Amino acid sequence: MYLFYTHDIRGQMAFLDEEEARHCAQVLRHKVGDVVHCTDGQGALLEGRIVELNKKGCTLHIEKEKKTPLERSWRLQLAMAPTKNADRTEWLIEKAVEIGLDSFTPIWCERSERKNLRMDRLEKIALSAMKQSLSLWLPRLETPRSFTDFTGAQTGGRAQLFIAHCMEDADKMLLQHKCARQRDVCILIGPEGDFSPAEVQAALQAGFEPVSLGTQRLRTETAALSSCLTIHFINNQ
Repeated sequence: MYLFYTHDIRGQMAFLDEEEARHCAQVLRHKVGDVVHCTDGQGALLEGRIVELNKKGCTLHIEKEKKTPLERSWRLQLAMAPTKNADRTEWLIEKAVEIGLDSFTPIWCERSERKNLRMDRLEKIALSAMKQSLSLWLPRLETPRSFTDFTGAQTGGRAQLFIAHCMEDADKMLLQHKCARQRDVCILIGPEGDFSPAEVQAALQAGFEPVSLGTQRLRTETAALSSCLTIHFINNQ
């Protein structure tokens, strides 16, 4: 099954944008009368028959609709300093969405080597990964924020808050030993040069717990993906 995405549903009609319509017509060779599947990225699986198709758009008449709740009771939020090479952040977004990421927040840190990010490109990559994995849930990509703004806004919630840093810390335990099952998780991953001591201290004061991802030093995107995999493994035992 190929899954299309639509953000425009009106009654029994769904409309694919120009990019989705072009893929539908030129790549998959669909034509008027064919039945295709699409999602709104919010848990709906739609089965629709093509009633109009051209280079500018595609109109579907919805014949079946199934609302699917998120299968898990917990959410995963990743806050990461974008990597110096943008393609590494893009790779991370693709893989994390395939695994099951609920939200991603780029954070600017003292040692960040990249100070800009093409969020429109990341959104396209996340959308493609959602469709590729046949997920019905599109992760939320949040506006980049400073480290201070982000950590200061996380207090008072029900999520477990973790910061993975490379400094020596007697209180650091492995993530898999600190993360509780069936609870929301927010984890901070720093830039290539790690978080500064001041940032680590500020995170701890905001309620974040220090965690280790193992004995080997990992690249930013590897650490982020490792965290996502670990948290999913813990919750799917």
